[in-house]
Amino acid sequence: QVQLVESGGGLVQPGESLRLSCAAVGHISTMYAMGWYRQAPGGQRELVATVTSSSVTNYDDSVKGRFTISRDNAKNTVDLQMNSLKPEDTAVYYCNADSVISGTDDSGYVGPYDYWGQGTQVTVSS
Repeated sequence: QVQLVESGGGLVQPGESLRLSCAAVGHISTMYAMGWYRQAPGGQRELVATVTSSSVTNYDDSVKGRFTISRDNAKNTVDLQMNSLKPEDTAVYYCNADSVISGTDDSGYVGPYDYWGQGTQVTVSS
């Protein structure tokens, strides 16, 4: 079983910064990509940024130049540094792990499956 544990959300003023962190916990064998998605009230969940195991990144146009995603493959963690935050960045942010194969030689391996964190609230308001 794999769980994603998120931290770092909160309330900030426009122009300020926040850093979100996510750790994938479990017997992870391989994991193609990790990323962050967000869902604003009344809206659909949308991609913010992703990073593959070979460090290829992808950003939504609305966050390019302001957000930076980084990943530690050894620790199975992904961070999202968010600078110059705007009110329209307000949303629940979800960590995602894509195409995860997990297990051990003893228990066997399962997957690939996708996993989601529980979500962390980011509010940008003056």
